[in-house]
Amino acid sequence: GRALLVLLLSATVSLLGGLIFGYELGIISGALLQLQTDFHLSCFRQEVLVSAVLIGALLASLAGGILIDRHGRRRAILVSNVVLLAGSLILTLARSFTVLVIGRVTVGFAISVSSMACCIYVSEMVAAHQRGLLVSLYEAGITVGILLSYALNYIFADLDEGWRYMFGLAIAPTAMQFLSILFLPVNPVKLSSWDSDCQKGLIPLQDTEDRAAAKREPYQEKYYSFLDLFRTRDNMRRRTLVGLGLVLFQQFTGQPNVLGYASKIFHSVGFQSNSSAILASVGLGAIKVVATLVAMALADKAGRRVLLMAGCVVMAISVTTIGLTSHMAPLAMARDCKAATEPNASHSLTQHPSTPVFPQSAVSPVPPASAAVKSQADPGFAATRSLTKVLASTQSKEVVPNSSLAQKRDLVGQSRKGTLESTGPPPGAARWAQHTVLNWITLLSMMAFVSAFSVGFGPMTWLVLSEIYPAGIRGRAFAFCNSFNWAANLLISLSFLDLIDAIGFSWMFLLYGLVGVMAVIFIYLFVPETKGQSLEEIDQQFSRKR
Repeated sequence: GRALLVLLLSATVSLLGGLIFGYELGIISGALLQLQTDFHLSCFRQEVLVSAVLIGALLASLAGGILIDRHGRRRAILVSNVVLLAGSLILTLARSFTVLVIGRVTVGFAISVSSMACCIYVSEMVAAHQRGLLVSLYEAGITVGILLSYALNYIFADLDEGWRYMFGLAIAPTAMQFLSILFLPVNPVKLSSWDSDCQKGLIPLQDTEDRAAAKREPYQEKYYSFLDLFRTRDNMRRRTLVGLGLVLFQQFTGQPNVLGYASKIFHSVGFQSNSSAILASVGLGAIKVVATLVAMALADKAGRRVLLMAGCVVMAISVTTIGLTSHMAPLAMARDCKAATEPNASHSLTQHPSTPVFPQSAVSPVPPASAAVKSQADPGFAATRSLTKVLASTQSKEVVPNSSLAQKRDLVGQSRKGTLESTGPPPGAARWAQHTVLNWITLLSMMAFVSAFSVGFGPMTWLVLSEIYPAGIRGRAFAFCNSFNWAANLLISLSFLDLIDAIGFSWMFLLYGLVGVMAVIFIYLFVPETKGQSLEEIDQQFSRKR
C-alpha cells in the first residue's frame, strides 16, 4: 500500500507540475483580450506583459539550479508552489499594469523552478523501469494544461473581469501539488542519514542498486563545482555537450515557429476562420496529448535514444515537405495588433506592402483587435512582438499553437457585429484554394511534425537531462541547459522575420529540415541509451566512456 501511494503521489506531482506550467503559458492569450480593454494596454504594454513570464523563467534558469542543489528538490518544489500561489494572488487582485507585470514575472520564476525540480525529483524517486513513464508524465501535463487554459479562456471570455478568474484558478492545482509532495519522503539525494521512514518508502520503488546509489550520491556533492561542467573529469564535458546539443536541436528544428502557421494551414484546406482557429488550437493540442501518451508508454520499452532519433527523422521529413509544398503554393500571411482601445487608434499600424507577411499567431500570444484592421504592424513592432512568441513554447519545451488567440478574437467577434472583415479569408486565400492536394499534404505534414516532436524531443530531452548528471550537480546542470533552451527559443523567434525576408518561407523550412538531419546524426553519435539503468549506472557509463 505504501509503495503504491508513493508511486501515485510521484505521478501526481509530475502531472500537476506540467499542468500548471502549460496552464500559465496558455491562459494569457484569453486574459489579454480583457486586460487590453480594462487597462487600456498599448501593443508595447501587451508585449511586456506576455514577455514578463519569460523574464521570470530566465531568472529562474540562472538561480534555480543553486536552490535545487543546495536545498533539495522537494524543498525547491514546495518553495516554487508558495511563490506561484503568491504570483497568482497578485494577478487576481491586480489593479494596475505594474502589479500585473510583477505577478507574471513571479509566476514565470515559479513555473521554471518547478519544472526543473519536478523532473529531477521524480527521476530520483522511482525505479529505473518506471522513470521514463513518470518523467514523461510532466510533458503530458503541459499539453493538458494548455488545452485546459483554452477551455477556460472560452468559458470566461464574456464574463466581466473574467481574467481574474483565469489567473486565480491556477491556485487550485498549485495547492494540490503542494499537499501531494508533503506526503512524499525527503529526496534520497538530500538525506544526511538514511532514516528508516524514508527507507520504507523507497524500498518498494527502487531496486537494490538504486537504493545503494541513493545512499552514495550525497557524498559526491561536495566534489562538483559549476565549472566542472566544462572539465574532462568524470567526462562532465561530454555530458554538457549532450545536454546542450539536445536543448539547442530541440529549438533549431524550428518547432517554436512551425506551429504558428497552424491556423493558416487549417484555413487553407477549406475551414472557415472560426472553426479553423478552434480546430488548430484544440485539434493539434489533442494530437500532442495523444502523442505524448504514446511517448510515455514507449519511453521505458523502446528507449530514449530510439524515440529521439525516430522523432527527429519524422520531423525532418515533415518540415521539408512543408517547405516544398509552400514553395509550390506560397502562403499569404497577415498580422495585426490592437495598439490601443480607442476606435481611431489604428494610426500606429501602418501599411507596409514590402514587409514580410506572416500570421499573427506565429508572432505572439498578443491578441489582435476584436474588430481588427487588416494591416501589418510597423516594422518597428516586428522584432519586439516576436519576443513574446517565445512563450508559445515551453520550457520549449512545449508548443501548442497560439491560434487560440485567433479563436478568442473570433469568439469576441461573434458578439460584435462589426467584425466581418476580420473573420473573412485573408488576402491570397483564393490563390491557395487552387492547390487543394498540396494544402492537405501540408496539413498532414504539420500533424506528423506535432506528433513526432511530442514523441521525441518534447519529453525525451528533459528525461535524458534529468538522468545524465551526477546528483551533486544535477540541479545546476539542468538549469544551465534550461537557460540555453530559453535563449535559443528567443533567438529563433527574433530571427524569424529577418530569415523570412532574407531567404523566403519555403527555404527557411528546408533549412529546418537540414537541422533535423544534423540532429539525427548528433543523437546517433553522442546520446547514450539510458532506459532500464539506475542513475548510478548511467553515471558510471558516462565516467568510463571517452
